[in-house]
Amino acid sequence: MQVQVISSVNEASTARFHHKTAVIIDALRATSTIVTAIAAGALCVIPAETVMEARALQRPGDLLGGERFCRRIAGFDLGNSPEEYTEQAVAGKRIVLTTTNGTRAIHKAMRADYVLTASFLNADACARAAVDLRRDVVILCAGSHDEFAIEDGLCAGLVLDRMHAALGGPIDMDDFGTAMLAMYKDRSARLKETIMNGSSGKRLLKLGMKRDIEACSAVDVYREVPRLNGDQLTRG
Repeated sequence: MQVQVISSVNEASTARFHHKTAVIIDALRATSTIVTAIAAGALCVIPAETVMEARALQRPGDLLGGERFCRRIAGFDLGNSPEEYTEQAVAGKRIVLTTTNGTRAIHKAMRADYVLTASFLNADACARAAVDLRRDVVILCAGSHDEFAIEDGLCAGLVLDRMHAALGGPIDMDDFGTAMLAMYKDRSARLKETIMNGSSGKRLLKLGMKRDIEACSAVDVYREVPRLNGDQLTRG
């Protein structure tokens, strides 16, 4: 099995996903929010690239969720904080979600045979699902402001570590993947500290969103693996 890791959505081209399994990571916070919503009983999460598209996709009874500049979008039901996506709020609901980077990354990968969303919260389950699909894998780190984000790289390294364990043998990784695995192993005991010291972490801390960082940095909390079916992410 060959695994490539792409550093940010700006570096991704649709051709790189053909006949592959895509694993999308936006650890702060979109993919963490998506898996939390699915685990809380949401029927599906529909990723939209723009606010206008999200509003157009909304049907009666749907919830609108998302952020721009880390803040909830005016008029939306929910933001992009996992703690908002409780069972009480989302169970049995369709959620239309648009975020600055994460939902754009999902759209970029839509030509893959399979699209999974990973976070620290479901890394092991996602790694095992990717291995079971028996395709070469492309891990796309969404990044921040079209640049690499350390939390996404750490999460990619964690997924690679779990894939190695699931396979019981070595993975054929590209150089960036090898670097992310090494970074994860070096920082695994200090994940939250490392994330808080990254650019995205510092931005959220300034906005008073430390609880979001804490929620998003918990490891292997969920077994759910959101998987793209048509235009909807559902329980894999």
